[in-house]
Parts: sequence; structure tokens; C-alpha cells
Amino acid sequence: VGPGTGNLTIKILEQAKKVIACEADVRLAAELTKRVQGGPFQHKLEILHGDVMKRDLPFFDVCISNTPYQISSPLTFKLIFHRPIFRCAVLMFQREFAMRLVARPGDSLYGRLSVNCQLYSKVTHVMKVGKNNFKPPPNVESSVVKIEPLNPPPPVDFEEWDGLVRIAFSRKHKTLAASFKNTATMQMLDENYRTYCASNDLMVEDGFQIKDKILGVLEQMGYSDARASKLDIHDFLKLLSAFHDANVHFC
Repeated sequence: VGPGTGNLTIKILEQAKKVIACEADVRLAAELTKRVQGGPFQHKLEILHGDVMKRDLPFFDVCISNTPYQISSPLTFKLIFHRPIFRCAVLMFQREFAMRLVARPGDSLYGRLSVNCQLYSKVTHVMKVGKNNFKPPPNVESSVVKIEPLNPPPPVDFEEWDGLVRIAFSRKHKTLAASFKNTATMQMLDENYRTYCASNDLMVEDGFQIKDKILGVLEQMGYSDARASKLDIHDFLKLLSAFHDANVHFC
């Protein structure tokens, strides 16, 4: 993704059976085409013109990208949800974004991005890339990460999962009980609860209070005083399951 004038692409062509390069800049795509024309790599290179975020991806085994920083998050999740599952992606990102991807519970950059990405893939930090390696040098440092999608992927409804972690990480250093007590959050969960009950012919008991239901689940699971910044993926999966057992849904 983003081959530019092709310096890295040529190195990849030396090793790969086939390379599909997606380039949004028509001039750069033309320059890359010209660079391989008539050479031994011409038959191995296919160039796709256009925005990678606006097109269906072809079948591939490995994705390599010096990622435009403005599409870091959208591209990451486009790849994670791509089917069929590929072997790995090796991507260069702005340093802070990369460290958020690989952050673990307790790390300062650990957050919703970390758990969402790590739910579906193994993410490792490969190397730092200093800004002086670029011409002209950018204002930020970069890092290369390797993303290996889990196969098979976990059987989790992502919208439900993301709804839970969005609430939990809204104030990640506060207790979960405090994060859930937000008025707008309680209102949303109450509406979801009543909709779910109506759709499944379940009675909503007189005097029902969603706050009691939510705090009851947290208390029962031992997470009332837990903080999102310290919880791992297994903790969130247990919480999501417990909320679903109580007919509480997040989308």
C-alpha cells in the first residue's frame, strides 16, 4: 500500500512471486510502471490505481505498507476484518500509534485501540524508524509493527464488543462502576435493554432500573472497582458474556 516511486517495491519484487501495489497518486503509479517496464519484474507487478480505503482488496498473503498516517486506524481495521484471513501485515506507523497498537494493560498508551486490535490479531513491535531516515524528515518518529490475524477469529460481535470497551475506556483510570454511571450511557443501555426484551417477548419488571442491573453485573463479576486501564482482553470477554446473560446489550 503506497509504493511511491518503488524503492521498497523493487526489494519486495526480488523476493515475492507477485506484488500488487495500490497507489493513489497517478504520477507515482506511472513512474513505478516505467521503472519496471521491460525488466525482469514487469510480469510480477500489478498496480492498482486509487484510494486503498475505497476499494475491495484482492487476495493476498502478506501486506506491506509505509502507511499514510491519516489512514492508520482505518487501514488497520480494514486489514483485520479482511477475508480470507491473510498471513501477516508489516506496517510502518507514527510511533505513538504503533505503541498504542502493541500496548498492554497498565501501559500509559493502553486503550480501546489496543484491545480492539489485539482481540483479532497478534501485534508485535518490529523496530523503530527515526525521522532522519526520511527526506524531508517529518516531525514525528515512526515504528514498524507486525500484525498476524488470529485464525480462526474469535466468535465475538464486534459492535457489541466495541460498545463495551468504548464505555470502559471513556475514563480508563476511573472504576468501571463510575464509567457506567454516566447519564447518557445509562439511557442508551436502558433503551437497548427494553428493545431487546420487546424483541424477545421478555417482560420488563415494574420499577426496573438499568443502573441496578448494570451495577449488579459488575458486582457479581467482581469488576465494580476495576479500571479499564488494568484489564486484559479476557476480562472484557467475561464482562461482555455476563452482560449478555443479563440481557444487556451495547448496540
